[in-house]
Amino acid sequence: MDKFGYMEKYGFEQLCFFHDKYTGLKAITCIHNTVLGPSLGGTRVWNYSNEEDAVEDVLRLARGMTYKSALAGLALGGGKSVIIGDASVLRKDPVRREAFWRAFGRYIEGLNGRYITAEDVGTSTQDMVYVNMETSNVVGLPGRSGDPSPYTSLGAFKSIQACCQHVYGSNDVKGKTVAVQGTGNTGYYLCKLLHENGAKLIVSDISQERLDRVVSEFGATVVGTEDIYGVDCDIYAPCALGATVNDQTIPQLKCKIVCGTANNVLKDAPVHAKALRDKGITYAPDYLANAGGVINVSYEQAEGGYNEEASLRDIDRIYYRMLDILQVAADTGKFTYEIADKMAEDRIEAVRNIKSIMTSRA
Repeated sequence: MDKFGYMEKYGFEQLCFFHDKYTGLKAITCIHNTVLGPSLGGTRVWNYSNEEDAVEDVLRLARGMTYKSALAGLALGGGKSVIIGDASVLRKDPVRREAFWRAFGRYIEGLNGRYITAEDVGTSTQDMVYVNMETSNVVGLPGRSGDPSPYTSLGAFKSIQACCQHVYGSNDVKGKTVAVQGTGNTGYYLCKLLHENGAKLIVSDISQERLDRVVSEFGATVVGTEDIYGVDCDIYAPCALGATVNDQTIPQLKCKIVCGTANNVLKDAPVHAKALRDKGITYAPDYLANAGGVINVSYEQAEGGYNEEASLRDIDRIYYRMLDILQVAADTGKFTYEIADKMAEDRIEAVRNIKSIMTSRA
């Protein structure tokens, strides 16, 4: 990958590599844009095949966070961190685990507030507690906003309701069949909300333990990880890693809606948005659908401290914003991701312009 070329093309500000020999930490932090405020984005732990895959992932994720915060109306920019490793192995060694995350926290502190981290795939609130021992630039902590997963899932559920309203004329999910790919933190909570509202669940995951949980609690039907794309369903909800809507999977899809908690769902947005529309499938822009988590943790930064009631009001607005995007796309013939991108970019540009205004302090 031509890293500088990619960063120039998409307006990235910073790409940092961190390594700690003692703990084995191999982390990459990317800051995409800080026009609206300090960049915020979770830290993901994943067994990447190689370093190039990790770099590509963190770049795509950081850019998505900029658009997510912009569309959610937050005074935050976009950033992300990825760590190359196995989260399950790390959790088995409590001494190394503390040192590992505190080392990461020291590196984050060195960014001088330009980046704020939180939980993501492979991390937990306890990991963030260790990070917080070395830096205040971390959110999603116990006793404050906590685990963002339930709020991410709530926003995705609101988005599914908006899609159902647009496609079926009713936002009721009762009787709808939803294929959920990934039953980890956000996938589990989305399954819970869908089950409580009468939806039928078909699920896949690489973890048998997680599958057993959703089968036991929600009566879900399990299929193989490669079979989830071709099941008969009303909604495909990707809730694991990105790029699951691609050249290989789109021909298999038998749904009317694609909406979940995953980031960067479309492998190539222009190509695959068109392919979905050609099949009559409505796509909910992922960085709006999954914005509930970042909305919730942002309230840790608010004056007066965390306010769940205010956070939930903002998450409720995802439903109406999604409806607006779906309707504008239908009226103009543009793709939903184009509408969402334009809304986010317009806000960033408007704020960029006002920052030229001179101010003085008494």
